[in-house]
Amino acid sequence: MRIFSGIQPTGSLHIGNYFGAIKQWLDLQDENDCVFCIVDLHAITVPYDPEKLQKLILEKAIVYLAAGLDPEKVIIFAQSKVKEHSELCWLLNTVTPLGELYRMTQFKDKAKKNEKAGLLNYPVLMAADILLYDTETVPVGEDQKQHVEIARDIARKFNRSFGETFVLPKVKLPKYGARVMSIADPKKKMSKSDPDEKSRISLFDSPEEIRKKLKSAITDTGKTIKYDELKKPGISNLLTIYSLLAEKEIKDVEKEMKGKSYKAFKEEVAELTVLKLEPFRKKRDELSGREVYVREILRRGEEKARVLAESKMDDVRKKMGLR
Repeated sequence: MRIFSGIQPTGSLHIGNYFGAIKQWLDLQDENDCVFCIVDLHAITVPYDPEKLQKLILEKAIVYLAAGLDPEKVIIFAQSKVKEHSELCWLLNTVTPLGELYRMTQFKDKAKKNEKAGLLNYPVLMAADILLYDTETVPVGEDQKQHVEIARDIARKFNRSFGETFVLPKVKLPKYGARVMSIADPKKKMSKSDPDEKSRISLFDSPEEIRKKLKSAITDTGKTIKYDELKKPGISNLLTIYSLLAEKEIKDVEKEMKGKSYKAFKEEVAELTVLKLEPFRKKRDELSGREVYVREILRRGEEKARVLAESKMDDVRKKMGLR
């Protein structure tokens, strides 16, 4: 099965990103044909520092590898290095209704701060990313579900207009942890773009940072460690985090923590988080000193991705009368 997914190079990955997307990638890489992209063209739809972009791409490649992706099994590359992503995005724009783009939830949220055409076209570029590789399944977090759905709609419209060309991709959400919430405000999703760094646990936070952040995590005025999203969103979020890290059912974590104070529970969550993230930190530190090796992985991935992309675009151009 062909798998495609990607993450922007900007922002530090947090445990929500890991359980929402990357953990799924790891589970899929052994038995499937996987393409994992660093989506730098998406990153430039909001203000960014051009001088830092290439460094951020390299750092994100290191993150992918440190998290456990095997470059012998999967394709890893930077989106902008394969020009067919941009070309297909333009061609798909010709069949995409403007109204559908205006209805996208993320556009409504982000357009308040950034009224740019690139942001409006973000879903079309994401559709191009997915459709370019005949993707069957897209493992993402819950916040990206709508983008995969519009990619299916665009593929259908193109196929009706020009003949069967694109596979209709399906979204794959994690069974648990599709939405890890902010530890500073558990009513909103944990986000790498949140200006409050205390709102998230990054994959490479130091043990001291993890303990400090979780010590100040929002809970509630009660005393019972019980999962209830409406009445106890803070405790529910900590239970989710612990259950994901421990690979246990939430009901089993509730039993394990029965009778403990919130303070003691937070300490348990912190120590488990420190333990589980330690291998990521060690691997990243090792790879950070092997820049040539990481760049070679990106180069090889780019070559493999380009072969697939060029073949697909040849078909697309013929169908549209451009060849």
